Amino acid sequence: MSSTGTLSSDDRQEDTAPERRPWPVRRGLLPESGPRRGLALGGFVNQLGSAAFLATAPLYALRVVGLTIGQVGLALGIAGVVGLLAGPPVGHLADRRGPRGVFLVTLLVQAVSVLSLLFAHSFVAFTVSMAVTDLAGASGGAARGPMIRRLGGDEVPKFRSYLRATAFLASTFGALAAGAVIQLDSGSAYRALVVADALTFVGCAAVVLRLPALEPLPAPTGADRWLALRDKPYVAFVVLDGILWIQGEVVTYALPLWVVLHTHAPRWFTGVALAVNTVMVVVLQVRTSRGIKGGRAAGRATRRAGLAFLVGMAVIATAPALPGPAAAAVVTLGVAVHTVGSLWHAAGSLELRFRLAPAHAQGQYSGVFGLGTGLCYTVAPGLLGLLCLSLGAPGWLVMGGVFVAAGLAVPFVVRWAGRSRELGG
Repeated sequence: MSSTGTLSSDDRQEDTAPERRPWPVRRGLLPESGPRRGLALGGFVNQLGSAAFLATAPLYALRVVGLTIGQVGLALGIAGVVGLLAGPPVGHLADRRGPRGVFLVTLLVQAVSVLSLLFAHSFVAFTVSMAVTDLAGASGGAARGPMIRRLGGDEVPKFRSYLRATAFLASTFGALAAGAVIQLDSGSAYRALVVADALTFVGCAAVVLRLPALEPLPAPTGADRWLALRDKPYVAFVVLDGILWIQGEVVTYALPLWVVLHTHAPRWFTGVALAVNTVMVVVLQVRTSRGIKGGRAAGRATRRAGLAFLVGMAVIATAPALPGPAAAAVVTLGVAVHTVGSLWHAAGSLELRFRLAPAHAQGQYSGVFGLGTGLCYTVAPGLLGLLCLSLGAPGWLVMGGVFVAAGLAVPFVVRWAGRSRELGG
């Protein structure tokens, strides 16, 4: 209750009886109306176009631009490295200038850079367009971090988990759109998808423009300009967490190749396995995040996640020795266990990402966090190819062991971070 005897908007929201809220809100399938729902909608639109475009970008380069496979790989690799470098400085800019304006600029830059692909007819032009797109994408992620933290309020883990579930759903629809374009396999279809992707950035910007502007939070006197890069506990967390985020590529990259090349399960079954993963994340991610508040709870959730990854991957590794139906059943079980681990990991990771970062430097810390996830997606295909696909079952167990080790180390890093804050280090 305010001093004037009237309820603030937040008070009115909290005063609303749970039974009077719409069913999707009560079940955690939809945030309360307001800025949180707007940010989620913008993220859904953005991810929808990005997922469809990224799935077809190599084929666009091959079919439309006329590059070789080697040139495509080199161009995408260069673009990825350039994108990794943008997060911390742009995140710092968002901290000092306000995150919404910086985020809007990155969205508009992405719209223009994606459209420029329509005029890219050489290796250099394609590389530059993709590099600017990745640069703006990483910058947007860093700028969006402070918005998530401040709009999420006391429910950041729940809100961030909802955003992850929404992104998963958008990625699924984007993949379906990409599949239709790939089936058509024509220059016109690929170009149309490029235009559609650019429009999703504009659509996301239109939604973000309606969100409240967030003023920069004052930094303490004498605060280090590049605090996040010198925060050893946080950097250690980013490294460990980046290793654990490789788990997402286990299902989307290693598993389909494992099923097709090493098991007797039907090839179409890979789609079923991916659907199990997607449905579980969309339905259970918000519920899993409940109760994971604070560094200790997040550390325990991450530790459980590492163990679940090992169990799930050990189950998947047994599939080659089984006949088709049994192999499919075992892979389904393994994917379900692995996905439970991913739910715990995401909840713990997203809590620690914001919990370990000071309020005035959320953008800069989000940029450093993006370095870890970006590097993970860069090394994941080669690492999983070497271990899981080349070594077979022993490789799956080794990779699971790596996840266990990383998960067990996270609680120690959380305690280190707590002591560092107490000592002012």
